[in-house]
Amino acid sequence: MINSLKNHPFSVEAFFNYSLVLSYALPKEKLSNLLPECLEPDTLHDRWAFLAVAMVDTKRLRPAGFPAFLGSDFFLTGYRVFVRYRSPSGKRLRGLYILGSQTNRRNMTLFGNLFSHYRYTTIDISRNVEGNVFRLHSEKAGLHVGVESGHEHVPLPSGSPFADWKEARRFAGPLPFTFSYHPDRREVLIIEGVREHWTPEPVIVTQHKVGFLSELGLQNDAVLANAFIVRHIPYLWKKGRTELWTP
Repeated sequence: MINSLKNHPFSVEAFFNYSLVLSYALPKEKLSNLLPECLEPDTLHDRWAFLAVAMVDTKRLRPAGFPAFLGSDFFLTGYRVFVRYRSPSGKRLRGLYILGSQTNRRNMTLFGNLFSHYRYTTIDISRNVEGNVFRLHSEKAGLHVGVESGHEHVPLPSGSPFADWKEARRFAGPLPFTFSYHPDRREVLIIEGVREHWTPEPVIVTQHKVGFLSELGLQNDAVLANAFIVRHIPYLWKKGRTELWTP
């Protein structure tokens, strides 16, 4: 019964006031070790894999079809690996695998862990938005991020493996699928996301310290590869579906 509840048993809708995403490039072997056997990292030049830190000001999250006033507002930080999955029929799907999620609302931690496999924890989070300047801080999570939007010409972060922003855009999201895996049953859970008006805007990163990378022992290998912001996004997650996976 509990496993069924965690399989995203109904569609969910929300509104993103903004979603700020920093993507880090790492040697593919570093992230392969964090993935279940059914997934492989989505790579650049068969060398770099990518871990995205998404910081999302979320509004009116609720079961699809419920009135908006019944929804919950909260802040979400998600740590996701860009991955590929080959279905038993041979179809290849591109999506995300969630390593961990953080929120500033205890009720979101409770219900998030009840209805998903996204590993929610509760953190402190302070947000300061002044015009095009965004600052986000969490002492508990060791998260300290500052960005500036609204610039006409934004250089790629120093050391980024991408040749240009067009190439970087492939790893800016959104990706259509999110995957979870039950190794004892070799069962893959697939959740499809549907969004509107997703136009990522490159931002200048003035500060980026991500404690989660240190927790995973990746801080010395991670290179900031790109950073984008999107605003005012209606979003829908469809009911999860499962399928058996065979090597």
